[in-house]
This record gives sequence, structure tokens and C-alpha cells, in this order.
Amino acid sequence: MRARVTPHLSYRPPPEAPLSPADDELDQFPVSLLYDRVDGRPLLLRCRYLGRDYSGRYGNFFAHAVVAEPDELEGVRPVELWHAPLWSDSPASETDLPEVDELVPDEGLDPESLAAWLASGDGGDAYERLARIVDAVVAVLGRGHGRVVLVSSDIEAVARWIAVVSYSLPVAVASALSFVTYSADPDGAPQRLVGTTPDVWASAQRTSPAVLLERPVQGEDEAGRFARTVAACWRDADFAGLDALAELASSGSGMSPDAPDPAVLDRAAGLLALCRGEHGVPEDEEAGAADLLTRHGTAIPDWVWGDLVRGVPSMGYDLALAVHRWADAAGASEVARQCAARALSQAPDLTSVVRLAVDGTSRGDIVAAASGRARSGASDLPGAFAECPAGYREALLEGVLNGLLVADEPTRKAALTDAACDLLHDEMFESGTLGAFDAPLVAADVLASVGRRVPERRVAVTGRVLGLGLSVVELDPVLSAVWEDPPDAVTCLELVAAHPEGCAEHPALGVLPSRTFMRIAAGYGGLTEASTLRLAERVRTMLPGGAADADAAIVRAHADAVTSEKPVDAARALDALPRAGRLATRAFESAAERL
Repeated sequence: MRARVTPHLSYRPPPEAPLSPADDELDQFPVSLLYDRVDGRPLLLRCRYLGRDYSGRYGNFFAHAVVAEPDELEGVRPVELWHAPLWSDSPASETDLPEVDELVPDEGLDPESLAAWLASGDGGDAYERLARIVDAVVAVLGRGHGRVVLVSSDIEAVARWIAVVSYSLPVAVASALSFVTYSADPDGAPQRLVGTTPDVWASAQRTSPAVLLERPVQGEDEAGRFARTVAACWRDADFAGLDALAELASSGSGMSPDAPDPAVLDRAAGLLALCRGEHGVPEDEEAGAADLLTRHGTAIPDWVWGDLVRGVPSMGYDLALAVHRWADAAGASEVARQCAARALSQAPDLTSVVRLAVDGTSRGDIVAAASGRARSGASDLPGAFAECPAGYREALLEGVLNGLLVADEPTRKAALTDAACDLLHDEMFESGTLGAFDAPLVAADVLASVGRRVPERRVAVTGRVLGLGLSVVELDPVLSAVWEDPPDAVTCLELVAAHPEGCAEHPALGVLPSRTFMRIAAGYGGLTEASTLRLAERVRTMLPGGAADADAAIVRAHADAVTSEKPVDAARALDALPRAGRLATRAFESAAERL
């Protein structure tokens, strides 16, 4: 152990110190208190300049080292031993030093005294300076190499700043923070936090970030969330806040004390802000807090759940969801319930809504959340419905219909995918779960989609469209979409027989017999087939006087012409055919070919 400690036994006075100091000048030389670890054990080393050695030569210094057991510093920040009574200022007369029974800290470096010192210092600069120092130290610790240099002619101030930084970090991290209050070689010091004097720093290579403690804070770069929170706690003498921050940073995070992740510290600070009901927490900090909860929720202190209630009204979705899940697992039912409602109100899609539908969730909350998502164009209804607990499915569908009703047309069309329309059709018209008349415009879009894609359903779909109670102007585009492709004679006959009034009232239906006849005449069937002639007869009976009636008469005349036994009868039938119109022309040509 002696061999491991010896390399640390060094002291060189500052260049501007007296070369031949008198006894009363020795107290002006900076005292060096070093803290590091050797072979896993804490090393505390204090060096003080003595001036002359036994031969009268200047350069003599006295070093006092304490190598502690790992658990001897438990609950004590090493810097608290700055002015501890254990230190000797001069060599002992005995060569065998007694063991130190207890490491009694310096009472002048307790948190309360340090807070008062900061408050009496250089105004608001003290807290801005603190944030900068903490930010730099955290960055160096996170990297695992480098150092931060504190420059001041008053090494007492350096020790105080080191103490403030130590109290600002979780205990395990503070225990891993090596430091030295004074070094004549700040560029080469192996410690993470190094103090030195301005005259030393003036001749240094300055390869490390430095804080000039006797100059105003410079630069506009903002410190991280953790460092800013630490500074605010010191400003308010909020030691409970510092303890809470340290506990959050250490809770289950798996953070290495030797190389703490700055992001974890920032997430902990963001979570503390939310626990305290701070308004305006940025989205990225909320996301960080949510990540901390998601990764380590079971290890989060119990007090967090109750404190988070204050922040629920301003929580974003991810954070509310994370708090809901882990608070529920921790048995904090009230905050879990509030966060579920908050997450519901901001759920990004319908699937997210149903995943929050658990026992005790209000039906009204599900309806409202589903309505909001549908209104904004959520198109994941089929998947959400499949995941939705059975007891909430009706609420989900009701909310979707409510939202689609007030959505603009492009949004509604985008949300009503084919799969969504199939689902809503079955729920509206097959199972009877929903009433289509509560959302006729939505039902019309659903029916248009199903009818267009499923020909065998078109007649039934048409009846449902006609029963929606909408105007001719509103329904005809829907009916046109359903019957975009003209039906065959059998289907058209079924339609006319089932909905004669609809065919008479709606142009989109009234034109279908003519389209069917033209399709048949173009080669997709025979004008003399029994189904075609039955359609013609039904049209003439049920839709008299219109274009469909006229086309049905052409079909009948064509049939009479080609089936007449006597030429005179055939000629008479041909003469009855109009000479204008595509159907008439095709019928005349067909009859002429056959005769």
C-alpha cells in the first residue's frame, strides 16, 4: 500500500509564492487535500508547505495520508474532511502512527453552511456558476476521463465549491469523484476535479475545461436539466430536493458511480420537476422521465407516485402511460387512474385507447377518447377492435362514429378503410350492436365501400342506403358508387322488384336497367334471354314513362322481331325500333343479323 500511496506525495508551491517565506507567510501557501482510490480503498492525502527542511533548504512540505476501509466513508463526502481534526500540520515525533478510529468531518462544510455561503457570494452568478461546474463535472464523469479545473487564489473557496458539487451528486457518485484542492500541475493531475491558482493556470497548457472562480460567469450555453435543478435546490436551500434528486437518479438505473450517465441524471431531474407539479416541462424532458419510469419503474421510490398526482394535468401521453402502468403495479391506484384518463385523452390512435381500457375505466372516457382519435383520422379501428376488451367494444364504436360524424370529409374518407368499413357494416347492420341512423353520413360511406367491393351484397346494401333518411342529393353519389359496375339482368330484376320506389325516385338507380340492357347488348348476354325479357317486363310495369321504360320497349321489340314466324310480323317489329340511341342501334343491328 505504501508503494501505491507514495506517487501522490508531492507538492510544488505556486510560482508567485515567496521563494524564502517567513514563518508567518507559510499560512498563505495553498493546502492540498487529495481524494482518490488506491486498490479499491479511499485515499485521503493532505499536503502543507513547511518551507525549510532539516538542512535549511526551502521546498519542504508535510504530507499526511489516510487510507480508509471502503465502508469507513459511508455517509460522508470526502471533502467534508477538509478541516477535520484528524490532520496534523507537522511531522509526529513517533514513527508509528496510530490508527484513526473515526473520520470526523469538518463542521464548516455542512450543507446549511454552504448554502449560506453561496447566498452571500456574488449574487445570482453563484448559482449560474454552480450549474456550469456541475454540468462540466457530470460530463467528465460520464466520459470516464478528463478533469475540470477550478481556478482561484483562495483555495478555501475551491474546497467549498468541491463540497457543494459533492453534495449535489448521488452519494455513490460523490464517492467516486476524485479531487484535489490544489495542484501545481492541473494539466497532468489524474483527479476529476482539480483546484489550482491563477499563477499556475497562467502557465498551464489549459487542455481541460476550467472555471475561473474570481471572474464573472461567461458564455451563453445553458447547463443541463440536472445541473439547473441542483442550482435551484441550493438557491432555495432545498436539501430535501437534493436528496430526492439523488434517490431518483440512483433508483434501479444501473448507473455506474464511476461513470454516471448524464442522460440518467437529466431524466431524474425532469421526473422531480413533474413530482413537484412544475408547469411547462418540455416534451423531451417528459420523454426522458417516461423512459426512466419505463426502464426502472419497479425500483422507483414509493413517494414518487403520490407526488406525481400534481403533475398529471400537464402530462404528455408517453409519460402519463408510463406512470399509469408503474403506479398501478406499485399499488398507487389513484394516480394510476388519473394517469389512465390523462393518457386516454391524448392517445395517438385507437389501439392506444383500447390498451388503456381496463377495469374501472369510465365508458365515457373511452367514448370521448375514441371520438377524438377518429375525428383526427385514426385508421386503425379493426386492430383496435380486435384488442378491445369485450365490455368496451360498444363504447369504442360509439366514440368512433361520433368522431367521424364531425370530421371533415377527407378525414372521414381516410379513416374509413375497407377493413374498417367491413367491421362497421357488420356491427351496424348484421349484429345490431350500433344504430346506423345515429350516424347516417358515416353509414352511407360504409355502405358505399361494402357495396362497391361485394357485388352479391349490393341489393341489400341499397335497401340500407335508402333507409338512412338522407336526401336524394346526399344518397345518389353513394348509390352510384355501389352500382359503379352495371348489374346483370337477374340482379337488376331483383333490385327493381325490391326497391321500385327507390328506382323511381333516385336517378342513380333509375338508370340501372338501361345500363344493364346496354351491357347485354354489347355482348355480355343475350337480349332475348328469359332473364333479360323478365327485367324488361318488370321495368315497363314498375317504372313507366322514363328512359328505362323506353329501353325496355326496345328490348321487347327486338325480341318480337327475332322470334316472329312471319316476315311481315318481323318487319313490323323492326319498324317499331327507334333509329336513334346506342341501345336502339345495337338492337336493330342484332335483329338484322339474325333475320
